[in-house]
Amino acid sequence: MNSDIRIEKFELSYRSYKLRIPLKFGSVIVDESVSLIVKALVRNRIGYEAVGLGSMPLFCEWAFPNPRVEYEDKLEAMKIVAERYAKLVEDESRRGVYRHPVDWFISFESEVARIASSVSKDLKLKIQLPILAALVAISPIDAAIHDGFGKVNGVCSYDGYSPKFMERDLSFYLGSRFKGKYISDYIKSRYDSRLPVFHLVGGLDKLTRDEIGPDDPRDGFPVSLEEWIERDGVFCFKVKLTGIDIDWDVNRTIAVAEIASETLKAKGFSEYYLSVDSNEMHNSPDDVLEYLAKVKSKAPDVFDRILYIEQPVSRDIASHRFDMRPVSQIKPVLVDEGATSLESFDLAISLGWSGIALKTCKCHSSALLMVAKSEELGIPYSVQDLTCPGLALVHSAGFAARITPIKGFEYNARQYLPLAFPEVQERYPEIFKVKDGYIETERLNGMLGLGLYL
Repeated sequence: MNSDIRIEKFELSYRSYKLRIPLKFGSVIVDESVSLIVKALVRNRIGYEAVGLGSMPLFCEWAFPNPRVEYEDKLEAMKIVAERYAKLVEDESRRGVYRHPVDWFISFESEVARIASSVSKDLKLKIQLPILAALVAISPIDAAIHDGFGKVNGVCSYDGYSPKFMERDLSFYLGSRFKGKYISDYIKSRYDSRLPVFHLVGGLDKLTRDEIGPDDPRDGFPVSLEEWIERDGVFCFKVKLTGIDIDWDVNRTIAVAEIASETLKAKGFSEYYLSVDSNEMHNSPDDVLEYLAKVKSKAPDVFDRILYIEQPVSRDIASHRFDMRPVSQIKPVLVDEGATSLESFDLAISLGWSGIALKTCKCHSSALLMVAKSEELGIPYSVQDLTCPGLALVHSAGFAARITPIKGFEYNARQYLPLAFPEVQERYPEIFKVKDGYIETERLNGMLGLGLYL
């Protein structure tokens, strides 16, 4: 294919921001975000060149939560993984190799674990860097390759996932069921013009004005959930649970629902939706069933508003092979941290998980293949983010706008990093501004690549 590309050079840089308020999920509290920004100079077979962009926060607390390794060591390890992966792709390109972006990812997917292992050994980490952390580290590189591919060929990258641009059909990646089918068969032909936003309610977040104290920020942005709803009209909420204190979780869910219902009603709206996420802190599916039963008993209307449950039990689904069918028969239960490959996705489905939470931080190429598989099998999926600021948010929003996730997509950088990457926010104001619970994505239509520009 003349559209296939090689990578002439990568340029990696980092930018750090402090969160305006701490973000608590599971047993972790996050107060800093370090983003990796990648520029990829690519060339196609015709000889045209273009620069692709990618960005992702290296949230090692989520990707590598083990407390036995210090934060600084985790972050350093992820940076080195990204640098070594970039060099691997550059070295292959120097041999005159041209590939489609998905094939660049597939060609080196097996090398990601090896790189993570070698970095762990070189840094003498007490625990080996997980594959999830390695995927987060390389995800902006993968994104930059996809963005550059579209730009160098003068097309939207999503239009480049068809037989006109791909040498192999999906059977090469997903098996014989996909013979003659391509990613383009499972995604939309253009970006949706707008998307509903899921607002994150972290474990430390204030719900009402009355809870705001002297230590909370006075920076012109909302602090409480009540204020956020009044300002942005958000009607989809992702509630962080402890997974340990079931009664607290039940009361928290109901409290969020009551604030949402009352505040939206004052604005003339009655529609709202919930998802819940304990970040794998439930000990077993039995705990999830207890939580759901108590919510249903205390507030059946709130129970009805819960769209899905996200990764309630251990991410190590190979070792903890819980039967998730009793939960999925009540509410959809989506695997997130536990799905780092197509094989682990297959395992999750065989164990009774309903569907998957997709994140661009687990690599754009992988997410595209999982969308195709989910659509083919009729499996529900959501689009979550990693408190993505700047270009990472534009990327995630664009991805969600070309597929059909449950209800909308998660966008919480506006809560915790509202001033990050001001130059990107200025370029894409309608993507970063939430109105009546939506962002506008229409301007991405007609843009080259993944629509990523600085």
